[in-house]
Amino acid sequence: MKIHIVTIGEPKLAYAKAGWEEYTARLRHYHTIKLTHINDKNNDDAHVLEAARSGSNPYTVALTIDGPQLSSQLLAKFMDDKTNQARELCLIIGGPDGLSEAVINQADRCLGLSALTFPHDLAMVVLAEALYRASTLNSGHPYHR
Repeated sequence: MKIHIVTIGEPKLAYAKAGWEEYTARLRHYHTIKLTHINDKNNDDAHVLEAARSGSNPYTVALTIDGPQLSSQLLAKFMDDKTNQARELCLIIGGPDGLSEAVINQADRCLGLSALTFPHDLAMVVLAEALYRASTLNSGHPYHR
């Protein structure tokens, strides 16, 4: 499966950089990963939507604070469904202020990571780890336990 993660900004804190690099590297064992970091200063809707649509037949998911949450098992099933549909999965993480309504409205789906509020850097790590965990579930790897 192709996974494209679009973020506004890059992880800045040392722990977040390390976590982001660790889990995106692990994801590459299961998927073709494309990472697009949009500069905080150029995060207008046009740049975000252009990046999200740059793949082949992308299914876009906007991460929102109030989006529905999935368990690891349901995320794994969701990812498996997109693989079976031959859809690239594009996940969009907004900046510290989230995503604009225009970007959210153009996404195929919204998802939330948690009812808790996370710093922007940590949200990126949580997403990468969640995708990795779901990938291990789909492959039968014991990491998910």
